[in-house]
Amino acid sequence: MYEKVYDTPMPAGGGLPFELPEWIACAPFEEYLGMKIDEAAEGRAILTMPFTVKLSQGVGFMHGGAITALADTAVAMAIKSVLPEGSNFVTMDLGLKFHAPVRYGLVKAEARIVERDERNIKGEAEVFDEAGVKVATFTSVFRVRRQ
Repeated sequence: MYEKVYDTPMPAGGGLPFELPEWIACAPFEEYLGMKIDEAAEGRAILTMPFTVKLSQGVGFMHGGAITALADTAVAMAIKSVLPEGSNFVTMDLGLKFHAPVRYGLVKAEARIVERDERNIKGEAEVFDEAGVKVATFTSVFRVRRQ
């Protein structure tokens, strides 16, 4: 959907060269990585991403940055499922612990909100390889912009 704008420089001073098709949808970066939102409702989300060659590191495992991006996006979609459409929020803190390498196949992130106050939302995600092996555990804190 965004292929025509992938290489467009982001403009200074605002104004996006793309538009999300709906509130809970993949942005250009997520689409580029091949992410798919399988579900997002009631503070939970499941996203998947295929392991393709462009996501590999030097010895052939999935790059840790790709796994981090999937987990971070899964938590963001869980958050979007409980916030009013158009809310503005960003990742303020994140941590990831790797348990096993991803060698092939479809990778899945299962995310949920675990704590919430007026402006901060803490989320967690577990990332699994195609065989169901837990490959990473992710935690994050997002901050919602004041209205």
